[in-house]
Amino acid sequence: MLRMFSTVNGQIEQVDKPRNGSWLCLTEPTDVELASVSQSTGIDLADLRAPLDDEERSRVDAEDDYTMIIVDIPTVEERSGRDWYETIPLSIIVTENLIITVCMQDTPVLHPFMEGTIRGFNTFMKSRFILQILYRNATMYLRYLRIIDRESDKLELKLRHSMQNREILMLLELSKTLVYFTTSLKSNEIVMEKLMTLSRIKQYPEDEDLLEDVITENKQAIEMANIYSGVLANMTDAFASIVSNNLNNVMRIFTIISITLSIPTLIFSMYGMNFQSGGMLGMPLTGDKWGFIVVVVVAVLLSVLVTWFLTRSRLFR
Repeated sequence: MLRMFSTVNGQIEQVDKPRNGSWLCLTEPTDVELASVSQSTGIDLADLRAPLDDEERSRVDAEDDYTMIIVDIPTVEERSGRDWYETIPLSIIVTENLIITVCMQDTPVLHPFMEGTIRGFNTFMKSRFILQILYRNATMYLRYLRIIDRESDKLELKLRHSMQNREILMLLELSKTLVYFTTSLKSNEIVMEKLMTLSRIKQYPEDEDLLEDVITENKQAIEMANIYSGVLANMTDAFASIVSNNLNNVMRIFTIISITLSIPTLIFSMYGMNFQSGGMLGMPLTGDKWGFIVVVVVAVLLSVLVTWFLTRSRLFR
């Protein structure tokens, strides 16, 4: 999808034809759209296709007529009724007259710019636009990191009584996401450092505070990702032991039940064999009319006594 925006009288408006200082937004572009933009702007088609590869690394490339900046942005993918987080490339290409963004998905990072809700945003102020995109990107990382932290807290409550691997696998998935986030944020930090020294991108005095905010937000996101990653790693190890301990507790209960039931089984088996052999074993109470009731009561009392002993024994704690 190709959309074109331009600042008109201080307002962001979608236009039909690009003009000087316009913004061309390519999301999930077709080959025809890419070829059209390449032909009209002189940008190499390979550079326009670069962010469509989800393995593309963050970098800054300075060509003769344009500068291409690729950063990793966070995105959400729904699988099996759950949200999974990953990173995808976003390309920002700056020419003399235009700024072009290319992404394989319709990312929420750019939505506020299209809606005109970003304060001080103008399509013709290219260096500020780049910093605003990077700032918005860093805040999105922080937002998703907080969501991941809340999800890990929910999993922690479930794991306290769980004997399945599902929750642990979800923790491992979150840990993998944090590793991706950390790697992408560090790559973005390198891009920012290179942008600060790139003479092609003009640095205006009024944008110094914005640049500091971008760097601060990105560093904070890196620190949060590292902290959450360490917490999840420890949590995964701890709750793997908890799941095993919960299983041992269940086996302990079944063992006590099995031993308790073996006592009346043993007693009744002995009396059964005595009756079959014609009373030759001389079992007590075999001829008493109350013998059966007495045997049952004795078996129950012994079972209760053994159960009481086993539940308090150190061997079964």
